[in-house]
Amino acid sequence: MKGCVLLAFLALCSAKPFSRPSYKTLKDMMLKDMEDTDDSDTDNSLFPTKEPINPFFPFDLFPMCPFGCQCYSRVVHCSDLGLPSIPNNIPLDTRMIDLQNNKIKEIKENDFKGLTSLYAVILNNNKLTKIHPKAFLTTKKLRRLYLSHNQLSEIPLNLPKSLAELRIHDNKVKKIHKETFKGMNALHVLEMSANPLDNNGIEPGAFEGLTVFHIRIAEAKLTTVPKDLPSTLLELHLDYNKISTVELEDFKRYKDLQRLGLGNNRITEIENGSFANIPRVREIHLENNKLKKVPSGLQELKYLQIIFLHSNSISKVGVNDFCPTAPKLKKSLYSAISLSNNPIKYWEVQPATFRCVLSRMSVQLGNFRK
Repeated sequence: MKGCVLLAFLALCSAKPFSRPSYKTLKDMMLKDMEDTDDSDTDNSLFPTKEPINPFFPFDLFPMCPFGCQCYSRVVHCSDLGLPSIPNNIPLDTRMIDLQNNKIKEIKENDFKGLTSLYAVILNNNKLTKIHPKAFLTTKKLRRLYLSHNQLSEIPLNLPKSLAELRIHDNKVKKIHKETFKGMNALHVLEMSANPLDNNGIEPGAFEGLTVFHIRIAEAKLTTVPKDLPSTLLELHLDYNKISTVELEDFKRYKDLQRLGLGNNRITEIENGSFANIPRVREIHLENNKLKKVPSGLQELKYLQIIFLHSNSISKVGVNDFCPTAPKLKKSLYSAISLSNNPIKYWEVQPATFRCVLSRMSVQLGNFRK
């Protein structure tokens, strides 16, 4: 008995000071969870404030951790190891597991079995082609799932209803079925860029009942603005598609929209009154399109602060294209109006045209080359 006590004392004396790794960057990326804070019996945060303390040993002399991985504070790091599959022996109390930059081709039914506290799974940059429909059956607290840069042909079925963020950028998804997001009422961020998805690939009712705030479907094959996305959207990014026109009905559902990305499309016309349906918008990207004039209705947007129109075919700017005739109608001054790389004779633009900007540095003109 004395020998055991002596060994424990020597281990404590020789141990180096413990320094907790910094999670500032990861925490900054996380959205604030919409979880029940009244549940005092369970701690569902990714970075718990209460740690179980062993009265005899303040650390685990023999922690369980998959071979080659690093485990601490309920976070398992297994990235960049060339793993062909999900490793075994993942601690059951794991909150986050990082498996990016490996060679995983398939997620099997029991790969995450028993990981009931799992909060985030990072599987970016693998070779995933298949995910078993029951793979996430027991991960009822999963909030973040990152599947970008893989080879998935469809969004996995039966994803946890608790998901708040799903990123499936750069895969081979061509279809969003009506049942894909059914019941996922907590989903707030959806990233689906760089998939061969066109307008016909989004089935009617696919987003019914969802409260998504951020959607990005850039670098896809969309020819029009999707009209059946969640009405709760605050940010919609459709850059690098094949959209040629913006119609009056395109934004009718998205009255709370604050950021709109339509850059690098083929837009030649924006129907009058289109922007009247998004009165709260603060930022609009229309750069690298084929517009021949400044879109109408900008002067009526009280909160608009940033408008990018560079690299179009705009040849003339009117004195009331950006600012209302009555100064009090504009609540937010422009911090950026970009008109560079357009065939505008900037010496013909009247100074009063930009009377509602913060400063002259907020306006970019010139730099047009034939």
